[in-house]
Amino acid sequence: MNHHRIARLLESFSIHASQWAGSSLGFALALGTVLVWAVTGPIVGYSEAWQLAINTGTTIVTFLMVFLLQRAQNRESKVVQLKLSEIVAALDGASNRLIDLDRLSEEEIDALHRHYARLCELAAREDDLLAAHSIDEAERRHSEKRAARGARTGAATKTVKTG
Repeated sequence: MNHHRIARLLESFSIHASQWAGSSLGFALALGTVLVWAVTGPIVGYSEAWQLAINTGTTIVTFLMVFLLQRAQNRESKVVQLKLSEIVAALDGASNRLIDLDRLSEEEIDALHRHYARLCELAAREDDLLAAHSIDEAERRHSEKRAARGARTGAATKTVKTG
């Protein structure tokens, strides 16, 4: 059996195991196991073997579930990132720099976060809540608005002084 086939079998198994573990039947089986364990406690006198059985069983299941959950989370994250990348690539005016963010350093991601935090600040000053634009456009429009307000204020001041 080659490596590719083994990988496909493991992938298929982990997908089915994750789906089953997250199902109502999976929960019912886990709950039933704990109830059977609890009911047998008095029968076996709450022995160390009885306690060891549940401790060992839950430790093994927890250990394996960590890997299944991480695998499912990694896959879901990749799918979401691909969908978002498709949207960014398709939108006119969207920055293609955002498509491959997972390859950026922590410092570069922090810099982009600061840029978008700035965009949020600028958007909060907008009268139109539905207005959306790139950072560059938002900063340009904000500067134009500031200049226009300054011109209006200056014109009003001149009118008051001359009038």
